[in-house]
Amino acid sequence: MLKLNFVRRRSIALAGSAAALALIATANAQNAPAGGGGGGGAPPPSPAKVALENRKAAYTLIGNNFRWFGGVVRGNVAYDNAEALKRAQRIVFLSALPGENFPEGSSFPEPESKAKPEVWTNRADFDKKLSDFQTHAAALLDVVGKEKGATEPFKAAVAAVAQDCKGCHDDYRVK
Repeated sequence: MLKLNFVRRRSIALAGSAAALALIATANAQNAPAGGGGGGGAPPPSPAKVALENRKAAYTLIGNNFRWFGGVVRGNVAYDNAEALKRAQRIVFLSALPGENFPEGSSFPEPESKAKPEVWTNRADFDKKLSDFQTHAAALLDVVGKEKGATEPFKAAVAAVAQDCKGCHDDYRVK
């Protein structure tokens, strides 16, 4: 029963987040000036530029939410189950965003983008790493729902997500 309630809460939270984003996107589209530009008749940003901005934003939010887990594991931050659940739910939701924001033609040189060309030339491996990250983020959320503290399973789940981040950064991000 506890697991079922947790799954329902998680589904409701994710559905609510998706609905909120859809409302924001709809409002932005409805409030956009005619011609799609941003004031003064400027052309809208290219799809590649939008993809770059979206993935940068997603990674920033993922990092901001995941940093708390690192603090807990290192003993610098007190474990709080409500905080862990909130942050894990955010990471699960956000983990779905990067994959759709690396379309062909969205590579930019540094400093605008830190993505290496290998993202596109070794796409199967890159996609696998993103998939592993999504799986481990979901596993972290599951552990947070079952464990009530910085237990060994919690620490292992945090380490798996951290390793996913490091592995992708090592291979696909300019240092």
